[in-house]
Amino acid sequence: MMQMEKSWHEALKEEIKKPYISELKKFLEGEKERSQIIFPPEEYVFNAFHQTPYGEVKVVLMGQDPYHGPNQAEGLCFSVRKGISLPPSLRNIYKEMEADVNIPPASHGCLVNWAKQGVLMLNATLTVRKGEPKSHFGRGWETFTDAVIRKLCMRTDPLVFILWGRSAKDKCENILNTVKHPHAILTAAHPSPFSATQFFGCRHFSKTNAVLKEWGKSPVDWSVDG
Repeated sequence: MMQMEKSWHEALKEEIKKPYISELKKFLEGEKERSQIIFPPEEYVFNAFHQTPYGEVKVVLMGQDPYHGPNQAEGLCFSVRKGISLPPSLRNIYKEMEADVNIPPASHGCLVNWAKQGVLMLNATLTVRKGEPKSHFGRGWETFTDAVIRKLCMRTDPLVFILWGRSAKDKCENILNTVKHPHAILTAAHPSPFSATQFFGCRHFSKTNAVLKEWGKSPVDWSVDG
């Protein structure tokens, strides 16, 4: 498994030593030995951390499971590699973005431009078996990403948490509610076609930037093309 970005490795060094991490590694090695195809490719598993170092995080966008189709997942929640057709949820995110901040839908689905500006694009589970959603659920990734959220919650420098859908909301709020914190929490329905009617109109793009400006932080340029 590829190495984590150094600032995150330092922030999570005690967590990484825990027994469940060894068990998770063994499970992933076993998947490889059984010739299972795992997404995202190994070099992208920790991509969210490499694109957004610990000290640069100002927004947390929470996803659930990596995309399980060929050439889609690149280790950033909701993002797909350039040249891959847009998943329905991402199409709806682009629709809301255009309605909210007047940015037209991009020609591709790679959201790395957000990550480079301090948006940590974290999935609850960092790997998945090809064609089998949630196939790596309950193997340790959720414990690890809980630790990531807990570490971020403890920061006195405030963050914006963008939580779309019940699983993201429950995961983060279960942790946020246990500590006194300065962070802003924006919640909405998931942008999938099943709940998009409740997602549309959340205006989380403009709301995030309003909060960041209030805190004296630079707003996010939500445009994706570049």
